[in-house]
Amino acid sequence: MMCAEPKQAASKQAVSKQALVDVISARAGVSKKTVSNVLGSALDVIVESVVNGDKVTLVGFGAFDSRRRPARKGRNPRNGQEMSIEAATVPTFTFGKTFKERVKAAGNSGQASD
Repeated sequence: MMCAEPKQAASKQAVSKQALVDVISARAGVSKKTVSNVLGSALDVIVESVVNGDKVTLVGFGAFDSRRRPARKGRNPRNGQEMSIEAATVPTFTFGKTFKERVKAAGNSGQASD
């Protein structure tokens, strides 16, 4: 299970929303149903805010935003033929300082720091 014992980089696992709910519930001492509702609502608000053009900043964690990617020329990887790629608005995430420092420290020591 995630967050219990730090794992070596070679044994990476994907963490599901349910696994997050389980860990948050145990740490906060509240029901899994409450955590699931709060987490779901928080994620919905983040997505809605970014869709509306707002930037969502969680100090120390990171910032969710959107960025306009201009139209450009590219190549079809199957046949090498030049093609036009349309302009698009894409979501972005910028890691916060604390987040980056903890990941860096874990990478240097092989373990996550608390």
